[in-house]
Amino acid sequence: MTPHWVITALWFGFVVFWIIGATTAKRTVNRRRLRTELGIRLLIVALVIIALRTPGVRDALIRLERDTPRSVAVQWLGVAICALGVGVAVAARIQLGRNWGMPATLKENPELITSGPYRVIRHPIYTGILLAAAGTALAESLLWLLVLVVAAIYFVIAARREERLMAEQFPDQYPAYMKRTKMLLPFVL
Repeated sequence: MTPHWVITALWFGFVVFWIIGATTAKRTVNRRRLRTELGIRLLIVALVIIALRTPGVRDALIRLERDTPRSVAVQWLGVAICALGVGVAVAARIQLGRNWGMPATLKENPELITSGPYRVIRHPIYTGILLAAAGTALAESLLWLLVLVVAAIYFVIAARREERLMAEQFPDQYPAYMKRTKMLLPFVL
């Protein structure tokens, strides 16, 4: 099996797991926020497509891709990083159980989850997706760096919104949880 097919299988498995997992989540209480979040995601996709269609951006990315040699060892390192990222995101999603939802949405009877990957990072799903994108960039194409940068910006903004919401929902526990954990990178950020 080639690195390309392993990466494809990892992302396909991730998407299928996410779709199936979404069917078991608790009911979303605030539908307006859900629509807003979906709208923001569609806007981001549109902006990435526009950026890729812009000649200067597209040409720079193509030159970067063409001028960057990628050995088989680097490709397999990318596969390992992608697998680690998918594993972190899936483990976090499993830990959330029925509490999972779109960013900044309220769930019925919410619970504060601070175990598993949440013991060291507040947003391990975001961390996992960013790792998976970085691994894919190494293994497949540096064009994934654009996805990585856009996703990182979106995740930091979404994480801050979620943290405000969580501090409102759990005013006694969440500030203490924030003090003992990092947002995205254990012991760093």
